[in-house]
Amino acid sequence: MNKEKCSVPIEVILGNSNSRFSGVTSTMLQTLQIQRGMLGVRVMGKHHLPDLQLAISFLEVIKMCRQPLPSGKYRVFHARRNDEMIQALILKYLFGAKIRIIFTSTAQRYHSGLTRWLMGQMDGIISTCDAAASYLKTPANIIIPHGVQTQNYYPAENKQELWQQHGFSGEYGIGIFGRVRKQKGVHLFVNACLDAFKYYSQYTAIIVGAISADNQSFVEQLKEKIADQGMQNRILFLGEQPFDKIPSLIRSVSILAALSDNEGFGLTPLEALSSSTAVLATKAGAWPEIIENGVNGLIEEVGDQEAITATLTKMLGSPEQLEIMGKNGREQVLKNYTVEQEAHKLCQFYRQIQSAPGS
Repeated sequence: MNKEKCSVPIEVILGNSNSRFSGVTSTMLQTLQIQRGMLGVRVMGKHHLPDLQLAISFLEVIKMCRQPLPSGKYRVFHARRNDEMIQALILKYLFGAKIRIIFTSTAQRYHSGLTRWLMGQMDGIISTCDAAASYLKTPANIIIPHGVQTQNYYPAENKQELWQQHGFSGEYGIGIFGRVRKQKGVHLFVNACLDAFKYYSQYTAIIVGAISADNQSFVEQLKEKIADQGMQNRILFLGEQPFDKIPSLIRSVSILAALSDNEGFGLTPLEALSSSTAVLATKAGAWPEIIENGVNGLIEEVGDQEAITATLTKMLGSPEQLEIMGKNGREQVLKNYTVEQEAHKLCQFYRQIQSAPGS
């Protein structure tokens, strides 16, 4: 390891095993930018790192962790995936690494036998919301919700002007963001728009996200339905957009819909609320814990097309209320859901694990 890597004692190692950029990768990178100013941290794996000096190899971890920290405490290895738990256990038991291992579980489903066994070997378990924690056989030590980069997701000075600057028609915009597939409730959104837009001509909808080959026929069927009702200029599929354009799109819409069947956590509604955008969500992921009905948005049962359509129609008829919901959402995020708060809570938990008996 070079001298710069050794200038600060490395206390925490973050797993980064997946070459595909995912929500797990995104949340790790966001908190990393704050954690690196709070303690010595390195990332095992170079994937998507903005600063490659933060990367550390498996071999370097073996060498470094043969001895504990100068204080006598063990380093913490933070895993977020099964293979990262396996990597950490190999380091600990095969190579004798002096580490304490923690795992963050976000999935809202019962885990496989392998995952349950791996979690049973951990020194600490984090969950991101009460719903995810309820599925754990090994109870979570702490709930730490994901946070938002509020400096990137902030309110527009004028949503309508920003909407028009993006080149969309209509006075107001609404949108759904994420991979375009049935599990994300995109068909629920399209069906609700087709019905509601008959009464509210001032709105245009955007569907933002990548369309995989196996979802192409699903999208084509939706486009045919849209065209049959003459709404092709008001319900737009934008496809995958540049990552740095997403915050501006989110703050330009008056409603963000999040209608998934299931989610691990689901960060997009928080990004919307941080942008003073009201949310219409289903009871998936952490959304029932985030959305306060009538305060910062509205929430309906998963897959309930009739209720989702009725609620969207109601929301479109009250632009003043949408503005109030958006302002309430921004206040809520600043109070409870910033990425700074998430990073600080993680670092506090690392200290707690380091000080636990057996380290």
